[in-house]
Amino acid sequence: MTRTPFDIATIGDGLAFAESVDDVRAALDDSPAVVVSAPPGTGKTTLVPPVLANRVTGRVIVTQPRRVAARAAARRLAQLDGFPLGSRVGFTVRGEREVSPETRIEFVTAGVLLRRLLHDPALDGVGAVILDEVHERALETDLLIGLLGEVCELRDDLVVVAMSATLDAEKVASVIGTDAAPAPIVTQTVPQFPLEERWAPSPPPRLDERGVTWGFLDHVAGTAASAGRELRSVDPAGDVLVFAPGAREVSEIAQRIRASARDVDVRELHGQMPAREQDAVIGGRTATDPPRIIVTTSLAESSLTVPGVRIVVDTCLSRYPQRDAARGMSGLVTGPTSRASAVQRAGRATRQGPGTVIRCVEERTYAAAPARPAPEIMTTDLTDAALLLACWGAPGGAGLRMLDPLPTESLNDALVVLHAIGAIDADGRATTEGHELARIPTDPRLARALRDGAPLVGARFAAEVVALIGGDIRIAGSDIAASLVEFRNRRAPDSRRWTQEVTRLLRNATYANADRARASTDDVGLVVALAFPERVARRVERTASGATYLLASGTRAGLTGPLADVEWLAVADVARAQSRAAAGTGAVIRAAAAISEEQVELAADHLMTDRVEAEFSGGRVVARRERRIGAIVRSSVPVRAQAGDGGRDAVRRALSHDGLGVFTWSDAADELRRRLALLHRELGMPWPDVSDAALLDNLDVWLAPELDALATGTAASRIDLTSALRRLLPWPAASEFDALAPERLEVPSGSRVRITYPPLDDSTARPVVAVKLQECFGWAETPRLVGGRVPVLFHLLSPAARPLAVTDDLASFWSGPYAQVRAEMRGRYPKHPWPEDPWQAQPTRHTTRRAARD
Repeated sequence: MTRTPFDIATIGDGLAFAESVDDVRAALDDSPAVVVSAPPGTGKTTLVPPVLANRVTGRVIVTQPRRVAARAAARRLAQLDGFPLGSRVGFTVRGEREVSPETRIEFVTAGVLLRRLLHDPALDGVGAVILDEVHERALETDLLIGLLGEVCELRDDLVVVAMSATLDAEKVASVIGTDAAPAPIVTQTVPQFPLEERWAPSPPPRLDERGVTWGFLDHVAGTAASAGRELRSVDPAGDVLVFAPGAREVSEIAQRIRASARDVDVRELHGQMPAREQDAVIGGRTATDPPRIIVTTSLAESSLTVPGVRIVVDTCLSRYPQRDAARGMSGLVTGPTSRASAVQRAGRATRQGPGTVIRCVEERTYAAAPARPAPEIMTTDLTDAALLLACWGAPGGAGLRMLDPLPTESLNDALVVLHAIGAIDADGRATTEGHELARIPTDPRLARALRDGAPLVGARFAAEVVALIGGDIRIAGSDIAASLVEFRNRRAPDSRRWTQEVTRLLRNATYANADRARASTDDVGLVVALAFPERVARRVERTASGATYLLASGTRAGLTGPLADVEWLAVADVARAQSRAAAGTGAVIRAAAAISEEQVELAADHLMTDRVEAEFSGGRVVARRERRIGAIVRSSVPVRAQAGDGGRDAVRRALSHDGLGVFTWSDAADELRRRLALLHRELGMPWPDVSDAALLDNLDVWLAPELDALATGTAASRIDLTSALRRLLPWPAASEFDALAPERLEVPSGSRVRITYPPLDDSTARPVVAVKLQECFGWAETPRLVGGRVPVLFHLLSPAARPLAVTDDLASFWSGPYAQVRAEMRGRYPKHPWPEDPWQAQPTRHTTRRAARD
């Protein structure tokens, strides 16, 4: 059957990108992969899909990062094409589908195409894929680039086009192109209408420890209302577009504008709104409608066009995912908008004529903002992505050509989660359970809660809880169970959206024995814990305003409200915060449900341990039998340490953390170690290295019996480190040890004076002998140790044992400085000999008693 081609001239009438259609065709003649870069609002999303549909035999799939953008683009193109939506042009997003067998162009979210690829890796019946808004660097779009690269290796007829308003075109072209050549780039630049920039900094700060301040929201609302009044006087057909970081701020700003500007139509636009309300906003207004002030999130930044905008009011704030590696959690944070995103926002005011942007910050604050947003792959949780890649056969993205590789630390955290729920094996490959979870259209952890929770509480109940915690629905008072009651009674604002999500989850998955179980709100925590077992939490401190909880993952977080009275919680959402609710922990619980200890055991059985834990403290091993759920200690009882209880490991951990200082070193042990260190320094092997690092690396060689004794509690109060170190003496060289590094040095008087060997951390120090000068009479040369390699450093003392001189060269001392010492000391100590030729004199023995005692 002959297909009617799309009328490109009619569709492109009035669109700036129509001038570049021939360039796109020429690029496609040369390569099946093309990069298109054009400013927002030029019509590339409207024109490129029908151009491809006229060239390929299969369906053209166009991805969008957001559902509202996919719906809007499909409706717009269907309207221009003159056919009903769902016939030649359709769309598929989560929970909504308008397509037919005749559909030639299908707009989808990136997530929909990813799931489709798992079911149909070859994309049978698809002739082209267009990845739109690549510059946003959404995680799912980045993954699609990698996966489609492999599909193209199998299908040389598949066309892939990457489109964006602003992007690193050369980088994208190198990735989607071939090894032989990058993909051709089609770039369109259009004359820009003039843009006036204004600065309206807020007297109150934009952010505090609790988030966006009320004072700043007041300022933004006032700025927007004032801009609306100004615009009505010069351009009654124009509208004001206000960018806020999130849905909560959108609502707050809109309420404030409504209270102060009653003659305008204040609209909200964000992802949590029903589709019908979103479509009404982006559909524009008629000449008889009142002027509009539209308050939106980054939704309207580039992926869809709001007609009629002449003034943009920008908070210069964005909400984006951020991973907290220390606490092992990810969440949305509010921070400065990148300058690239701010330019995109401002461009919405100049799409149809001259416009104005009013930024609610100082110019220097704007200049200090990041140049561009970080790719989502670098900041968000990767659990879902890691499972998808494992199911695809490329664990961790191995072998895929991607714009950026998955960051190692985040990927490893995701793999730990997937392994814990049985989704991957030890090699990172997807298991049968992993493939089952991937087929459920939600996060793998939530899919696990659906699959394992259905037989316990019923499929509908499990789906109701997952729909509540799996999206962007705000949980009032942090209490999931109480919110469930509100949603069931349709008293919550998002009840309709929640009901649709429950239906979708039930439709897209089957559950064994799912209809046999019946549940109550007491089971909400069980479903939550099945999804997030590592977030099971126990109260560790109760305060006047709330409580502090310890999660099984080791994170501490604060909570206020009635739930703070509960000992055990199943936490669905925990986020970084410095507010009073965080109670000094740096994190706050935002959604949780009460859970019984029996339910904890059921959901988090893989985290449960019952073992003897040993700790080395105060020179002995202390053992306790501990029952834990992750980091949570359920009970701890002292027991006698036995072999195999981990006592050896406890000593090793203490040594690793605190070093050899955990032991009490006797003078004899310290002296022996110094002697060995000198021999190793001067002679090397076979004399052992006795530095801290070397001793810690060789504990089993020199300290094994003592470790065993410490581990079982049979060691003496102080272990004999001297005997332990002697195990390191090399055989047969050990027979020369006392000659090379003697403990004492016999001086001419007959006394045996202790040698002080240098510390281990001083590689140039000499062995020291402190002795009265008269006892050295008769020595012409300085004695040497280590086979004549190291001279002794003498600290020569007066008859009263006070310092006289320091020398390692007695011959030079006798012939020089000794004369001055002799002249000064003869009068002070007349009863002691002070010969002119001390190297030939006899030492006096009555001066040696103290030294001999030493």
